[in-house]
Amino acid sequence: MALPYPVVDTDIHNVVSARRIQECLAEPWRSRYAAGSRGPGHLGYWNPNGVMRSDTTLPDGSKLEGSPDGLATEFLGRYGIDIGILNPAGTLHMGLSPDPDYAAAVCHAENRVVADDWLTADPRYRASITIAPNDPHQAADEIHRWAGHPGFVQVLMCSGARMPYGQRYYHPIYEAAAAHGLPVAIHPGTEGIGIAYPSTPAGYPSTYFEWHTGLVMNYIAHLVSLVCEGVFIRFPALRFVFIEGGVSWLPPVLWRFDKNWKALRQSTPWLERPPSEIAADHVRLTTQPIEEPPSSTRCSACSPPRGC
Repeated sequence: MALPYPVVDTDIHNVVSARRIQECLAEPWRSRYAAGSRGPGHLGYWNPNGVMRSDTTLPDGSKLEGSPDGLATEFLGRYGIDIGILNPAGTLHMGLSPDPDYAAAVCHAENRVVADDWLTADPRYRASITIAPNDPHQAADEIHRWAGHPGFVQVLMCSGARMPYGQRYYHPIYEAAAAHGLPVAIHPGTEGIGIAYPSTPAGYPSTYFEWHTGLVMNYIAHLVSLVCEGVFIRFPALRFVFIEGGVSWLPPVLWRFDKNWKALRQSTPWLERPPSEIAADHVRLTTQPIEEPPSSTRCSACSPPRGC
């Protein structure tokens, strides 16, 4: 049954073929990539559920997330999704490589494969321009290169960082994105790797459970930085998207933010209105995985009732 509104999946983790990325790389990056140098990697935490679902194997034995046609048919079509935004899995960590030239080359190759292999496969696909913020000027060039393509609808960079995203070091990225009317999105999962600092102010957690629960601390730091440093004053058309970071943390942070603004606003004279108002105008969040409190109404379908 048709819905009265379009359904948009804002965060589809398609897997881009490593072979195709390699083909799109020039030397010496192609040989380096072929040898297995794929960036700073991950911290090695164990997720008992896996990162990708295990029940998405297609009849030919391939994985759904790696097939442009299969994902369109078995996911977009099956669930009535009108638009699916592709945020490729596997290259976000390149933005935390100590080698910015290699990182920029790999991101460009991935964007090329997404444009050639994925955006041509189904009209419902849209995609993020993946950039490596460890070199903002090369990242801005990558935005300008792809912004005219109708399939690319936002800029995507890792949420792990060596400095908060409000700092002027990143202005070339925001200037390029704003010039083309593209929002900038960040996605968690790279905290604590490569040139990023530990994933919490207290250091490195011991388990995936602990690490994943604390990821919102990084989002809070970036949000406060973006607002306090005046990014949205300098770039009034810019929009920022916090992907896959939940939503429950935002209201109390904004309450505290507004309270401190009243007492400390002399240190940021360019903020002429409460931070909560600026965030409401410029910041968006995706809802998965959303945090939900226990229901006060017991579910009669459960035995014993679980409050779900």
